[in-house]
Amino acid sequence: MRALKNIWYMAAWSTEVEPGKLFHRTLLEKPVLFFRDEEGAVQAIDDRCPHRFAPLHMGELVDGSVQCKYHGLRFGGDGQCVFNPHGPIPKAAKVHSYPTMERYGAVWFWPGDPALADPAKLPYFEILDPELYAVGEGYLKPHANYELESDNIMDLSHIEFLHPMFATEAVRNGKIETALEGNAVWSKRYISNDHLPPYLAELFGVDSDTAIDRWLDCRWQAPALIELYGGAVKSGRPREEGMVSPSIHFFTPETATSTHYFYAMCIARASNPKAGEIAQQQTDDLRIPFETEDLPVVEAQQQMIGDADFMSLKPLLLPGDAGGGRARRILAKMIAEEESMA
Repeated sequence: MRALKNIWYMAAWSTEVEPGKLFHRTLLEKPVLFFRDEEGAVQAIDDRCPHRFAPLHMGELVDGSVQCKYHGLRFGGDGQCVFNPHGPIPKAAKVHSYPTMERYGAVWFWPGDPALADPAKLPYFEILDPELYAVGEGYLKPHANYELESDNIMDLSHIEFLHPMFATEAVRNGKIETALEGNAVWSKRYISNDHLPPYLAELFGVDSDTAIDRWLDCRWQAPALIELYGGAVKSGRPREEGMVSPSIHFFTPETATSTHYFYAMCIARASNPKAGEIAQQQTDDLRIPFETEDLPVVEAQQQMIGDADFMSLKPLLLPGDAGGGRARRILAKMIAEEESMA
């Protein structure tokens, strides 16, 4: 599949890669095995033994190395074979390894040139800073291309029709604004004089009968890392008097037609002593609408598109598509530039 290679992708929540255990996941059509070495650092190697191509995740960790279940070869985090029970270690006994790092309570991996894997290239996300925010952990695996998932978040006009718990008819009348910030894309929707449905009224601490102004601001960064800031304030009052409920929606391709979807609600630690508990509960609450309302539609989109290039089908564009469209163009340009340098 065509995808940006020299960039950091979220591979897992840190809690998914447990000490003493092997964790495997297909990323950008490559089977990758994750494990923690004896110092606790996350390592990533191809999940395929070079001998008879058995999946390495079927094996076990032995002294910080992965032992193949089939014939007992062991591989370290650098991909080199460190033990051959059958004799000397052959020069060809190695597997590809990937640069990794842990940040924001997540494991990140770099599928491209290891020499370019600079940790500073991962953007700073204030709402994932563990000193400032408590973060819930959510995960889904939609059977749809990751850019379709990104489009879904960048154009939230759909919430009126898919998510009654999040929206009212006022959403369609919201003012839409798209802005660029370097290669980052903002897609903003401002909704005035609205009355929140019960779930959102409770979330923002207002009465359903109270007229409010609210906003839905999405910020996309490559490859598909989206921050969503949903806010509300009494109608006519400045934003500073209102409340903001931030979340993240990070998408990593599994294949051309399936995606790893990492999502989280983020609660400022200074605002609540139970921020961690609340953040996880709010994140858990989102699973039902995401899984039962968004996923069926986006997966059905993918089935209708099939193997065709999305833009080759000449999709009808509506005002809400502006932000997602810009994100697609920026990503396509970055991929083309990277491929031209290969």
